[in-house]
Amino acid sequence: MSSTGKLAFSSDYMKGAHPDIIKRLVETNMTATGGYGQDEYSEAAKQKIRKACGCPGACVEFLVGGTQTNATVIDAFLRSWQGVVAAGTGHISVHEAGAIEASGHKVLTLPQKLGKLSAEDVRSYVQAFYADENHEHMVMPGMVYLSHPTEYGTLYTREELAAFRRVCDEFHMALYVDGARLAYALASPESRLTLEDLARYCDAFYIGGTKCGALFGEAVVVPDPAALPAFFTIIKQHGALLAKGRLLGLQFDVLFTDGLYERIGRPAIEAAQKITAALNEKGRPMLFETPTNQIFCIVENDRLAALGEKVEYGYWEKYDEGHTVIRLATDWGTTTEETEALIKAL
Repeated sequence: MSSTGKLAFSSDYMKGAHPDIIKRLVETNMTATGGYGQDEYSEAAKQKIRKACGCPGACVEFLVGGTQTNATVIDAFLRSWQGVVAAGTGHISVHEAGAIEASGHKVLTLPQKLGKLSAEDVRSYVQAFYADENHEHMVMPGMVYLSHPTEYGTLYTREELAAFRRVCDEFHMALYVDGARLAYALASPESRLTLEDLARYCDAFYIGGTKCGALFGEAVVVPDPAALPAFFTIIKQHGALLAKGRLLGLQFDVLFTDGLYERIGRPAIEAAQKITAALNEKGRPMLFETPTNQIFCIVENDRLAALGEKVEYGYWEKYDEGHTVIRLATDWGTTTEETEALIKAL
């Protein structure tokens, strides 16, 4: 339930944090530590993340939020004349207020299918770029950006990620995965990608905390630190280095203790499946079904106001003159009672 008394399904970062995180924050509140992530909690979290990713030599750094993380990592990898290839629906393309462009890099958008890019489409685009005699007057594609899950809640497979890796190697591009909702991907029965897969195929990726049980924070993993030799300094340069870095490190230390991160998304997936099944049973139309925690429901325009009195939902897009697509997002803290109440309201 939200502070307005409505059911809160507009996004997956509306609640505070997992109780285990709050407990540890309180327990360690008066312990003085070093700053900027140079503390024992952050170091413990980094070691646990390296182990979970099967990448003992990885660089792991903690940043506060997703947009900040994307802007910092993308700027760190790209030269001034390069841009980043992304789906037209990608978060950096639509909902980050031009943060990438503000850092001096163009987002080069390509068509998508259910939120997903195709490695072959990327190859064709880059081949066409280099075949153009005027390409030196154009923005060079220097990185591929994916999100897993995508903005439409869909998932990439190991084979798809490997195909992107081959394209990036062919054209000397970096491969970066935005994992803002990664816990929900890992918890999905249809998941075909592990943390070890991400470390194997990506030049960098981040493990989302803000939407996955933390108060705030994202963990960036760079499997080969030589790829970004001054990453810590670049983070500082972007104003993204938190002085009280222990607040980030401690949260991820909790999330990566006893497999919590791989479990924390399960309530969201179970709730989403139950809501989807109920909608199907009642014949309520959906834009399409997703395997994660986002539900895209088609609602008659004249019913939106009544639904909005009971439920906080997210506007997604216009469907036709009489209908709107709304997004409902479950989260790590969604309860059975909230799920049943939403089904009744719908």
